[in-house]
Amino acid sequence: MKLFVGLGNPGSDYARHRHNVGFMAVERIAERHGLGPWRRRFHGRVCEGRLGGERVVLLEPQTYMNESGRSVAEALRYLEIGEGDVYVFHDELDLVPGKLRVKTGGGNAGHNGLRSISAHIGNEYARVRIGIGHPGSKDAVIRYVLHDFAKADAAWLEPLLDAMADAAPRLAAGDEARFLTDVARALKGGDDKPAERAASPPVKAEKPPAPHPAGERQGKRASALAENLKRWLKGQGRES
Repeated sequence: MKLFVGLGNPGSDYARHRHNVGFMAVERIAERHGLGPWRRRFHGRVCEGRLGGERVVLLEPQTYMNESGRSVAEALRYLEIGEGDVYVFHDELDLVPGKLRVKTGGGNAGHNGLRSISAHIGNEYARVRIGIGHPGSKDAVIRYVLHDFAKADAAWLEPLLDAMADAAPRLAAGDEARFLTDVARALKGGDDKPAERAASPPVKAEKPPAPHPAGERQGKRASALAENLKRWLKGQGRES
């Protein structure tokens, strides 16, 4: 059994915030694979079902981001699983928008949801890091993450969520490498046609090679000899 945890803040006001992309990911997985219904448990929203041959529980803590660990810890105790069976989907400032990484353990990079989970269950759980980019200034981070995705972000966000949902059975089976490969292949496939339509760069005409100095001197010498021979033959004709 695996526990997929999406991180975010509860309530409609936060639903489209960048900080809620973890909620978006697990909701897309549930929708894609017909898991549900969602119900209230473990200080959160929960649904469950099977992905491939694995039973999976999806959890959205409703404790607000800073207290996510309370919800996750209660779920682990009830399900009798360890931190190694947990995958946490969360926003990642240190990855460009649309970039995806999976790692186990490591630092929390200032993410309050991860910090809370590590404090309650330990640090050796897997993080599914969903890149949202960085605003460029540390002072702008809070406003950036607690703000809706821009409309233009849908161009990469929606295909990424779909690809993650389609590849989720790989993650449930513990095959993180295949999960990432399947997501990358799905996203690349969406870009093939635009790449094929790209115009070829114009071909520049090559300039003729510059004459070699030695060859140029030989050509002038040959012309002078030919001119002398012509004059000599002409003189011979006048004497006969």
